[in-house]
Amino acid sequence: MQADASKQPRQPTLLQSFIPIILLVIALASSVYLFGDSSSYGPNQIALWIAAAVAVLIGFYNRYTWEMIEDGIRHGVSVALGAMLIILAVGSLIGTWMLSGTVPTMIYYGLELISPSFFYAATAVICGIVALSIGSSWTTAATIGIALMGIAGGLDLSLPITAGAVVSGAYFGDKMSPLSDTTNLAPAVAGNELFAHIRYMGYTTLPAFVIALVVFLILGFQDNTATDIVKLEELQLHLSNSYEISWIMLIPLFVLLGLAAKKKPALPTVFFGAILGAVWALIFQPEVVAQMADGNTGVVDQIKVAWLALTSGFTIETASPELNSLLNRGGMESMMNTIWLIISAMSFGAIMERLGYLERLFMGVLKMVRSTGSLITATLFTCFGANVLTADQYMAIVIPGRIFRGEYERRNIDSRVLSRTLEDSGTLTSALIPWNTCGVFMFSTLAVSPLEYAPYAVFNWLVPLIAIVYAYTGYKILSIDENQAETA
Repeated sequence: MQADASKQPRQPTLLQSFIPIILLVIALASSVYLFGDSSSYGPNQIALWIAAAVAVLIGFYNRYTWEMIEDGIRHGVSVALGAMLIILAVGSLIGTWMLSGTVPTMIYYGLELISPSFFYAATAVICGIVALSIGSSWTTAATIGIALMGIAGGLDLSLPITAGAVVSGAYFGDKMSPLSDTTNLAPAVAGNELFAHIRYMGYTTLPAFVIALVVFLILGFQDNTATDIVKLEELQLHLSNSYEISWIMLIPLFVLLGLAAKKKPALPTVFFGAILGAVWALIFQPEVVAQMADGNTGVVDQIKVAWLALTSGFTIETASPELNSLLNRGGMESMMNTIWLIISAMSFGAIMERLGYLERLFMGVLKMVRSTGSLITATLFTCFGANVLTADQYMAIVIPGRIFRGEYERRNIDSRVLSRTLEDSGTLTSALIPWNTCGVFMFSTLAVSPLEYAPYAVFNWLVPLIAIVYAYTGYKILSIDENQAETA
């Protein structure tokens, strides 16, 4: 029996748990310093692999076998498989919607309707309404968000600020929608009811969104970029010369949003939207299809073009270089670097969880909690840390929820406080981390790095700050006894 006990894995020390994190921070900082904007195209992945390798070596020292570690990696990557498949489908969607004229039509009409001074605030509101309706920040960014980024380019407005407004609006709507998966997950983990959770989230979410809109209005009025009306007219002219512009081109968008609003599964919904875009292109954009086919108009050549839009993306040559850079994108192939980053990040997170490093770190945080304010603040930072270490917003809700739920009950704090706190940080900070699945998705969709748009994603970082203020002032921190009195 003594020999068997000596072969059992040992729990890591706090120092051992910190070593991979410290190394990861150093490696990622070095990656950004050495490679700049291109760090997400390989260097960051290698940084994650180096930190993971060191974590594995420490695991070997603690008597973990490679089979144990490999099983953890397999499980961790499988958690993100659904997200990776959706990302591939979104790549196809972008390619065919560029080919079909769906996104160009949204850009064309948007250039007519949106004023530059109100553009950033309008972007946040539009994305908020769409995300609230369909319950998906990803779908909102991949559809309306792409068009708004194109409009910003046409108006010579800041792309990082626009991306920040898209992310702010998309996550506001996602967070407050009963159709959202994270909005359903948080109360399930904390142990309360969905609509009670949504109502209670309003105390931190609504003030933050109002403040964000004020900030976007100020940024819009302070933007000194003079919009060249002639340039806008030229851009619209290039669009109308290259595409058949009509409201009919928006039908794939309406179909996709309708399916999402009915809570149809995301993967088949997005891929159906991509296929519908390809069909729309063959029916309504024969000249664009023929241009991609080098002037060939045969049925086989047209089908090949639609197929390539799904796989390799869309390419077109117009008289406007700016328009070319905006439209030439998409395809599953364009998402492969994104998949690489997600696999690398999820593998690192899975290793950290399987070897006990995350539990050791987060339980250490719990031991430092002294008051209700410090408990809520610790929950917020733990959710953020889980987003950094596991690269997945679902893990950033489930792991802290599992760790802190008993402590909230012990301190007589209502479960709605916990579920709100999990969303205030677990959901919202995920899009601010470059290697998190949400940050990677936004980068691959909006073509702006989270490091660039994070300062302007006002809503996403303001909500946790408001939650901390509430925590230490006691405002809207409901106790279990108060909840029972309300429902009695």
